Amino acid sequence: MAADDRLACLQASLTIDNTGNNWLARMFTADYAGQFDVFLPALVAMGLPLPLGGSSNHFRTAVLRHVGGWDPYNVTEDANLGMRLCRLGYRSAVLSSATYEEAPARFLPWVRQRTRWYKGWMQTWLVHMRQPQRLLRDLGFSGAVAFQLLFAGNVLSALVHPLVLLGFCYALFVAPAFSGAPVSSHAVMVFGGTLICGYAATILPNAVGLRRNRLFAHGWVLVLTPLYWLLLSLAAWRALLHLLYDPQRWEKTEHGLARTSRLSALDE
Repeated sequence: MAADDRLACLQASLTIDNTGNNWLARMFTADYAGQFDVFLPALVAMGLPLPLGGSSNHFRTAVLRHVGGWDPYNVTEDANLGMRLCRLGYRSAVLSSATYEEAPARFLPWVRQRTRWYKGWMQTWLVHMRQPQRLLRDLGFSGAVAFQLLFAGNVLSALVHPLVLLGFCYALFVAPAFSGAPVSSHAVMVFGGTLICGYAATILPNAVGLRRNRLFAHGWVLVLTPLYWLLLSLAAWRALLHLLYDPQRWEKTEHGLARTSRLSALDE
């Protein structure tokens, strides 16, 4: 209420409650810590578009009605709405409050949820790229670049990750074994450097986020980032197929399956 009328939404921080379930829930905890406690506050500080997400967004109702509300055909309607708000001259900010959420800790529910997320990000990119020049005019140069990195970059990195990993393994092991030639240091450096930079771009903000949430004891799970990225790639390729053949399919995430609760432990 103290802000100007351009402030349309406050995004609260989401934190995972069932962190102790298994390594997948711990990785989800690290993901959310990096996203909501490091990455989104940085976007706000730089005045860049905010991809809203999760179950704790707080809107000015009049603004929400003015911009048309949520897109019923986008399966990540919150992220899409964040971009639309920015394009229409509004801004979003982060709220210094934590909302606890249950992460899918089993493989099949997890991959279904991530498939939906990736498909929604693809839908959001396609919708806003229908008129690229207008997008650039609405968001400005820095905002348009951020949009490409947030959506196209996020999806493409997951899609190409297994290809880069295969290229690295081929250059390091397969090509020398079959050709008898020494390992191509150039190819190994290109593929290996790409992988290291990608993993580091995930590990560093997630580690900072875990520390800010006093959850750094779970930081050991970040060594499994390469395995986690392979699961993300599976979800991204699955999302691409869904986008082509079943674009409005919404795979619901089942909740109430958690075996542990950080919030209950705090209450005790």
